Amino acid sequence: MKKIHNYLGLVLCIGALFFSSCETTELDLTENPNQLRPDQSSADLFLNSIQVDFATFAEVMGDNGGELVRIENMNGRSYPNVNAYSPTNLNQEWNIAYQADAGEALPTGLEINGILADIRAMAPEAEANELFHHTAIGQFIEAYTIVTLVDYFGDIPYSQAIQANAETPVLNPALDPGSSVYDAALALLDASIANFNLDPVTEPENDFFYGGNTGRWIDAANTLKMKIHLQRRLVDPTAVASFNAIVASGDYIQDSAGDLQFQWGTNAVQPDVRHPKYANNYIASGGQTYMSNWLMNLMDTTGDPRIRYYFYRQVNAVPGAEVPADEETIACSLEPVPQHYTDGGFTFCVLPNGYWGRDHGQNAGIPPDGFTRTVYGVYPAGGQFDDSSFEGISIGGGGAGAGITPILMSSWVDFMLAEVAMLGSADAGRPFILNGITQSVTKVAAFGSLDSGADLSFAPTQGAIDNHLNNIGAAFDAADDTGKWNILAEQYFISLFGNGTDGYNFYRRAGFPTTLQPNLEPDPGAFVRSLNYPADFANNNSSVDPKPNLEVQVFWDNNPAAPTFPIAN
Repeated sequence: MKKIHNYLGLVLCIGALFFSSCETTELDLTENPNQLRPDQSSADLFLNSIQVDFATFAEVMGDNGGELVRIENMNGRSYPNVNAYSPTNLNQEWNIAYQADAGEALPTGLEINGILADIRAMAPEAEANELFHHTAIGQFIEAYTIVTLVDYFGDIPYSQAIQANAETPVLNPALDPGSSVYDAALALLDASIANFNLDPVTEPENDFFYGGNTGRWIDAANTLKMKIHLQRRLVDPTAVASFNAIVASGDYIQDSAGDLQFQWGTNAVQPDVRHPKYANNYIASGGQTYMSNWLMNLMDTTGDPRIRYYFYRQVNAVPGAEVPADEETIACSLEPVPQHYTDGGFTFCVLPNGYWGRDHGQNAGIPPDGFTRTVYGVYPAGGQFDDSSFEGISIGGGGAGAGITPILMSSWVDFMLAEVAMLGSADAGRPFILNGITQSVTKVAAFGSLDSGADLSFAPTQGAIDNHLNNIGAAFDAADDTGKWNILAEQYFISLFGNGTDGYNFYRRAGFPTTLQPNLEPDPGAFVRSLNYPADFANNNSSVDPKPNLEVQVFWDNNPAAPTFPIAN
């Protein structure tokens, strides 16, 4: 179940995001108490709203992709019937990106203007007053937003959409081809870089990502361009050369100091500024989200040093593993292993060592296991570090929600570099993969200090980290080309924990890893190649027809149709 918070108060007191409390500001919004109108706001307030909505958009879209590629757990045994991907349940993502109608109640009661609508509303003041850096941040966020929409939905309305200043706006905007939207995103990023290189009359009051460091923004813009080129490499013969040209320039995210991420706070009420995954799980009834058995098993069996940061185990044993099976707490612990799991040698239902999650597609009822299932840890959600205390979670425990939403990370760039290198020779990816793991582990390990009550003597030693890297390197050296691509994909997916969008893209683009745990249902239907158009859009736009199925491929995905590709559905 998707859930995001009401961010009006967050936008109003956003300057105090990193503190434990803040006071909301009273505004006389007579038409809609949860929406800002252009005549009631300023470029700074619009930019505040744009940045917060951008973080929320990256978070919820990343969850969709993460579920499909087993970074997160997916609940639903038949892809066409997975509730999370129904047109109604996708309204939220769409409205965050575009524009919620006045008075429209989103699924959680949240009402917002939308990223693109706010960017359009901010533009006149920003342009008139030479607020070049306001404009530049908006252009970057717009580029990321429209590219992500294409990656998930395919063709989208863009050139005719959100015409805030038009005398006669198009009420039923037509779809733009995904390829043209990608071109528009690249043009936006070029314009963004140009604007960052100009001296504005006034800097943004709040830059929640880089604190006014325009050099970091330029690196992020170039990194997003690298991502765009890589994503369309199957259909653009110049994509790899364009990617390599940016690498040669050196102007891209190369270390964690340049990571594009949104920092959440610890305040729980009026407004709740905690990481959404923390706010939705560290509650009185315990954890609400199941962790992915595939990811936990991969990390546990390979001795991954990030596992204690990603996951917090509330118990030290799982029924059906170290202790007797229990139908009441884990019903599948008494069920036979599905034949397709046996044939592929996949784990089923339960994992050892207290890692209590669910298999891909498991949609059984929810038992009273809120204080026994494994939950999000200190990275990226700001939860508890796993120090083998097995004491259960507590409201306000761990990092109290002061986690991050990762958007573009230096470790991810290393895996992008590995992919390009391996297009020439699979062996060439080795140094980039190991560097990506190193950067990810270093980043993640720093989050242990957020949990002041944890026993950090359980944190991995440098020796353990070095041993893990040596093991991955040895496995890579011993593998054939398919095995090398599997290692790249597996390690990339582990580093993407917290935002699975690039994992979903990679899986459709490259078809790896072939080691993904299959859906629990033997015949769940074809793998989701793009999401349904949201109901609010498809039902109210006469120029658009609903998609026939989830097998429609986005423009850059020219791989064979299912079931030939991808390998596991």
